[in-house]
Amino acid sequence: MHPKLVFDTSTDFILENERVLLRPLVQDDAVYLSAYVKEEPALWKYALTPITTEQEFEQYMATAVEARQLKSAYPFIVFDKLQNKYVGSTRFYDIQLSNCSTQFGYTWYSESTWGTGLNEHCKFLLLQFAFETIGFERIEFRADNRNKRSIAAMQKIGCTVEGILRNHLPTSDGTRRDSIVLSMLKNEWPKIKEGFLARIKMLDQNK
Repeated sequence: MHPKLVFDTSTDFILENERVLLRPLVQDDAVYLSAYVKEEPALWKYALTPITTEQEFEQYMATAVEARQLKSAYPFIVFDKLQNKYVGSTRFYDIQLSNCSTQFGYTWYSESTWGTGLNEHCKFLLLQFAFETIGFERIEFRADNRNKRSIAAMQKIGCTVEGILRNHLPTSDGTRRDSIVLSMLKNEWPKIKEGFLARIKMLDQNK
């Protein structure tokens, strides 16, 4: 029997290294992020709810902040030190402390960060925090099965594909999506961590 985990979602956790800083998302952060709705509409292609206006984005932010208050999620805003600006968001959600599990998701970054190693830095900090600080046994990832870029990024960091949830969720365009399920386990983390650190070092040398 696993001891019950402690993850105080009211605590402001700061995750940081030389490339990126992640801090808790707050409603006022919309001022840093809302421009991406009009400037980079491709970011929201696979969103489950429409995000095409500032008002819809404000609601998206409010839902994330409320979920933290309800202790079911913990959203972060992402600051890219290379560009010296806020570039996206990510979160833990479906937090199940009694089952020692959670999900990663609602992740998006400005297109200006794609291919720069920012995602690897963020995921490393999040996974290290989840497995080593909190002690989760299982991290689950889900995505629209059409979102091949996101799926490839998850597999690249060491996630294992578990299967497809067919016709799983309604999407913003009125259709339903198949959701792919991937995961990473605590006992897999030490080996994955070694590869992560080597890959990050190589990416930083080539930037």
